Amino acid sequence: MPRPLLLVVTGPTASGKSALAIQLARILGCHIVSADSRQIYRGIPIVTAAPSPDELAAAPHHFIACRNLTEPYSAAAYADDVEKLLPQLWANNPIAIMCGGSMMYIDAVINGLDTLPPIPESTRLRVLEHYNTHGTEGLRSWLRQLDPEYYDRVDLNNHARLIHAIEVSLEAGMPYSSLLNRPKKERPYDVLMVAPQWPRHALFERINARVDAMVGGGLEEEARSVFHLRHLNSLNTVGLKEMFAYFDGMLSRETAISRIAKNTRVYAKKQLTWMRKYTNLHWLDSNGDMVAATLQLLQAHRQ
Repeated sequence: MPRPLLLVVTGPTASGKSALAIQLARILGCHIVSADSRQIYRGIPIVTAAPSPDELAAAPHHFIACRNLTEPYSAAAYADDVEKLLPQLWANNPIAIMCGGSMMYIDAVINGLDTLPPIPESTRLRVLEHYNTHGTEGLRSWLRQLDPEYYDRVDLNNHARLIHAIEVSLEAGMPYSSLLNRPKKERPYDVLMVAPQWPRHALFERINARVDAMVGGGLEEEARSVFHLRHLNSLNTVGLKEMFAYFDGMLSRETAISRIAKNTRVYAKKQLTWMRKYTNLHWLDSNGDMVAATLQLLQAHRQ
């Protein structure tokens, strides 16, 4: 009996993966499991480019706007929740689609979480003191020395991830990235990964257009509605951080919007760097019929 299949539709931000996943779900009659670490939260649909009501109605979605901003969540918790959900979905259809660009979430599901050393309080305090003294730039310099490979792909504006990588590197006595590249753990299902591939200039144009659409769609008002919660990790994301800086008087509105587009392009490059490590990822030509190409890959997989 064929094993169930998880069809992973990933890709950098603004690459069209959500639209592709919905088209495929309608043809295949299956559900979509979101793999977006911010779309999981309620109250910020504009900045996270969450599926619209019409898109949600076009195909069943999971892990969209299902948690409050104040609820902590992690890749580990996500992997546990997905592992509980998938057998239920496969009971009615041998295929389920996972769609998103949060690569740590996808990794946690298809490869399993890596075993990381526990971090003692002394190490946490040491790294925190360094951050309080030298700021984010100090964390970047330290991480570059400890783990240049992870430095090249991490979001350098996300101080929480920088701190975590430094803590693990110090405690393990080896680069954090080396602990993330262990042999893939076996899963009781098959995985097929696809991603839209755009020329760099075309992807950046799509990102710029998305940012303009977000601003026109009420991004500033959405950011103001959660400004009082800006200390939460759930709001530590491109689009909100720049708007919060504008509200605090640190940036002009024009500069904030320009910075959102720039930082989104940087984030997309980080996503692409991460995705290149997947030797089984099938890149789909954006100038071709990506739906047909994916269906052909599915057919070949079944044979």
